[in-house]
Amino acid sequence: MLPVPRADLVPNTLDYEIYPLVKATGFREYDARWLLGPDINLLGIEALGLGLGTYIQELGQTKIVIGHDFRSYSISVKQALTVGLLAAGCEVVDIGLALSPIAYFAQFDQDAPCVAMVTASHNENGWTGVKMGAQRPLTFGPVEMGRLKEIVLGGLSKMKPGGSLTHVTGVPERYVADIVRRVAVKRPLKVVCACGNGTAGAFAPEALRRMGVEVIEMDCELDWTFPRYNPNPEDHEMLQEMAKAVREHGADLALGFDGDGDRCGVVDDTGEEIFADKIGLMLARDLSVLHKNATFVVDVKSTGLYATDPVLAANGAKTVYWKTGHSYIKRKTAELGALAGFEKSGHFFFNDPLGRGYDCGLTAAAAILAMMDRNPDKKLSDLKDALPVAYTSLTMSPHCGDEVKYGVVDDVVAEYEALAKAGGTILGRRIVEVITVNGVRVALEDGSWVLVRASSNKPEIVVVVESTQSDADMRALFREEVKPRLAKRPEVGAYNQEV
Repeated sequence: MLPVPRADLVPNTLDYEIYPLVKATGFREYDARWLLGPDINLLGIEALGLGLGTYIQELGQTKIVIGHDFRSYSISVKQALTVGLLAAGCEVVDIGLALSPIAYFAQFDQDAPCVAMVTASHNENGWTGVKMGAQRPLTFGPVEMGRLKEIVLGGLSKMKPGGSLTHVTGVPERYVADIVRRVAVKRPLKVVCACGNGTAGAFAPEALRRMGVEVIEMDCELDWTFPRYNPNPEDHEMLQEMAKAVREHGADLALGFDGDGDRCGVVDDTGEEIFADKIGLMLARDLSVLHKNATFVVDVKSTGLYATDPVLAANGAKTVYWKTGHSYIKRKTAELGALAGFEKSGHFFFNDPLGRGYDCGLTAAAAILAMMDRNPDKKLSDLKDALPVAYTSLTMSPHCGDEVKYGVVDDVVAEYEALAKAGGTILGRRIVEVITVNGVRVALEDGSWVLVRASSNKPEIVVVVESTQSDADMRALFREEVKPRLAKRPEVGAYNQEV
């Protein structure tokens, strides 16, 4: 039996080689992420595997799919995790190099209820993590992560005999085939495929070609140093490079995939990025024609246009705003039997007949290409321009330590609630609603809004603003309202990007 994990170990010391290091802050709301070395060591990963195996046994399960992304240390992390799962008596099915959605698909392909995907997604090098689930197509949420944390850090893990390990091949090919069978593009389309040198580069270009489009590859060579930018299609740097490629090649659009392939970013034919919530609205409009009275789920960072869109209303569509986070939106989409769920960060969830319910960048790409095929006389920019007007910011993320970020956000929530109660205004507009389901979303009388919430997977606070008036007003909502309010708190650091 491994010793109970500790949080006070120092790398390059004797104790670091003997005891498992697991810092509590790595257990996030819906997955687990640590800096490998200072926050967790390989013995800590083994302890995590033993705890995860103990937990899924509590849930009456033993069979689990495991895969890894393309980072220099991910195989080592997966092997340590596997040792722990085997010690817990689990039946481990190793699918090798994979995207997160390939691992989720493998749960169906291998008839395995559980999954553990070793990935830090788009996080910078040095980070590692695990996305977990025990009820396909869902992944762990706060309740499950809380219990796992309790088991691992509380010394409640249990060793059992009977563990087994099987290596299987062919899962990625079956995954791609499962996606491409849903779309066959007939109109000629030239598509930039941007992968940021992440794991998606091994799978996305061929999948798009098999959907029937011409593919221009951009940074699709696997390189765990991420030499040009982090593979994050929500970051301005990657979007800028996608826009350049569209203009250079005269492409119809660019599709960008994050490090583990569960998110998709989009740039249109003019070289303008289209944020995922707006792409979701375009898809919802298109799909609501084919699927009357459909339900869609979106996160609180998403545009307010869903609630007022005339096309959705005419087709009887219903939109539900829910907590940000792939596990939250995935779970709510399944719970409501919604046709699709859209998250501002680029996670898209499609239920039958469009998908299997889990977040998958390539399934989202297939839906976007199918939408364009159903509108052969329109460019992607035409579909975007047909939307009602709103000016939405980038997702901005000032640094804030994991130990203090929730307290900072709680204080901001209390400030906005007090401001609303007192009849206060923001830039001359009355506050009409304060939504606190996930941080605070403050809605103004003209339909504009601001959002402040704690990031669920990084030591950051998340800020989004939207104006119904102008781009300048959107920037003012950030620069004159949210940024000064957060700047009063010394715990809040530099922003990753600003409008």
